[in-house]
Amino acid sequence: MEKALLISVQIKTDKGHWRIEDISSELEELVLSTSVEIIENIICICEKPTANYLIGRGKVEEIGVIASQEDVDVVIFSHDLSGTQLRNLERAIGKKTIDRTQLILDIFALRAKSPEGKMQVELAQLQYLLPRLTGKGIMFSDLGGGIGTRGPGETKLEIDRRQIRKKIDKLKDSLKDFRLHRLTTHKKRKSNNTPLVALVGYTSAGKSTLLNRLTDSAQITSEKLFTTLDPLSKSLRLPGGQEVIISDTVGFLHDLPHHLVEAFKATLEEVVDADLLIHVLDVADPRLYQHNQAVLSVLEELSSEDKPILTALNKIDLVEDRSWLAVTKKDFSDSVLLSAKTGENLEVLITRIEEHFSGLRLNIKIIIPHSRMELVDFLYRKAKINKIDYLQEGVRIDLSIARQLYNQISRDKEVKIVLGDD
Repeated sequence: MEKALLISVQIKTDKGHWRIEDISSELEELVLSTSVEIIENIICICEKPTANYLIGRGKVEEIGVIASQEDVDVVIFSHDLSGTQLRNLERAIGKKTIDRTQLILDIFALRAKSPEGKMQVELAQLQYLLPRLTGKGIMFSDLGGGIGTRGPGETKLEIDRRQIRKKIDKLKDSLKDFRLHRLTTHKKRKSNNTPLVALVGYTSAGKSTLLNRLTDSAQITSEKLFTTLDPLSKSLRLPGGQEVIISDTVGFLHDLPHHLVEAFKATLEEVVDADLLIHVLDVADPRLYQHNQAVLSVLEELSSEDKPILTALNKIDLVEDRSWLAVTKKDFSDSVLLSAKTGENLEVLITRIEEHFSGLRLNIKIIIPHSRMELVDFLYRKAKINKIDYLQEGVRIDLSIARQLYNQISRDKEVKIVLGDD
């Protein structure tokens, strides 16, 4: 097992609301997701970044002494580093050095299972490495493998920039094919008038557990960060008969580098295309409000901040003193307190989902000729049948139907609308 020395950095001139304690805690969580042993977490608060090392030269020398004494394998910075900073730090410390983005990419590489997911990780890795190439390769190309150097992407790169750019273009072309396939699936779903509900939230907020609870699926869950990298969609039939698709998505993170969001936009199209977002928040996490803001920032980058959002304040089973939950709930409009793990208040969330889509439904009565019984079967699958009568002229059905589906049925000349409320 590799041994890591963590450097949690807070730059006072950086915009953001994260305390150094929160930066330090999250860095540890990220590192533990890679099964690396943490030797020490050094706190470093700077007035402003330096061009050569990010932090002061004296602190760098101190880190070098500790890294040597403890015989660590890697030094991990919580702050992103430029190519120059990374190279200078590695030379001064004498140990493989990586930054937060490399760490995240390493975790993504461990989690990616689908061909598309692996391609997205490789693309993000190459886009990260391209501006950091020097000479024969990246600054740590001769320092062996381990954390920060694994995954589907090439890591010991001894190729020139032109070759990397060709590889990036090839990956982008391949990902376009996946995107076209996804667009075809989205069009088919829309033609069937099936709404899409996307679960979004900070990594490890409990999205996969909620998906399992809602749809009786068996998505892998874990306390480790970024358990879900490849999206998963499952069908859910609401009590009123409405069918919706619930899609789990990759967890968000604060200060997620722009090129990472760009690389994973194909996966995040489930968010862009959704009719309703369920924002899952870990209400037991002391960084609740920071996590909320981080997710909203990513949604804004995806141009999805104006979509209807239902907030699921999850993990109430972990809150010992529940007296303040009602107060916390007031800070989040259109929210539900629940536990995806135990199922507590799950029915409240389902009701709220149904209420959202009920405004898009109509109660009508129609008569379908006996020669069109396939349409009766179709409505049994896609609508809520309240009453059905078999008459001489045809089958009369009293039903609740999605407005889009009603518009489709009403154009059928063989179907007679007996009563409708528009």
